[in-house]
Amino acid sequence: MSANLELKNISRHFGGLKVLQDVNLKIPQGGIFGLIGPNGAGKTTVFNLITGLLPPTSGTISFDGRDLAGQKPYEITRGGIARTFQNIRLFKEMSLLENVMVGMHAQLRYGNWGLLATSGLFRSEEKRARERARELLSWMKLDHKAEDTADNLSYGEQRKLELARALATEPRLLLLDEPVAGMNANEKTDLMREIEQISARGYTIFMIEHDMRFVMGLCQEIAVLNFGRIIAQGDADQIRNDPQVIEAYLGREDDEPEAAA
Repeated sequence: MSANLELKNISRHFGGLKVLQDVNLKIPQGGIFGLIGPNGAGKTTVFNLITGLLPPTSGTISFDGRDLAGQKPYEITRGGIARTFQNIRLFKEMSLLENVMVGMHAQLRYGNWGLLATSGLFRSEEKRARERARELLSWMKLDHKAEDTADNLSYGEQRKLELARALATEPRLLLLDEPVAGMNANEKTDLMREIEQISARGYTIFMIEHDMRFVMGLCQEIAVLNFGRIIAQGDADQIRNDPQVIEAYLGREDDEPEAAA
């Protein structure tokens, strides 16, 4: 299976702390891939390395065969990788439409001279951006609130808006960092359907998530990270029944403290 994103022997150290050690991952083109693991396993560090927020200590990361080493985050975004964050990052005083349009700045073609509001190119590009922003909001069932300010949205709706803004960069790979964190059961069910629809439109999705039911219900393939190393990879049934995964999440019986005599 061809890999859209590939991590080869990736390690990341912070001084003497080895957060990631020799991580190898291949994210196939199309479909939904999950990365799970206990708190502190190094999952968000993986995303920060992919998106250029951190450099790896060793190893290589390539996307569509292109080495990402030395690229700045905005260059990686322009190259087709977008992400959401654990902590929502929206312009809360701006409208939903404006928030999504912010994500399109790298896609607009008018350049510096075209910024003149009187230019025909500016007007046509602005019209195109607004139409695309409304379309993306409709994917998230938010188009009826396009002119509302983001601050007026519920927590679950803010998560969806952040996803729409990430899609506005026209990515081929979408990284979702705990997309259902803080959501109630109904919001999680709604977002699961919408992520499935996004995948069906041809986007590759790579997610980190603590909600095991959500991950198991969505992902065709899942990798498990523990103490900075990949300990298992496979489909939901394989991961659910893997002894190393069970131990990583639940511990071993002989790890339990002895009862006081």
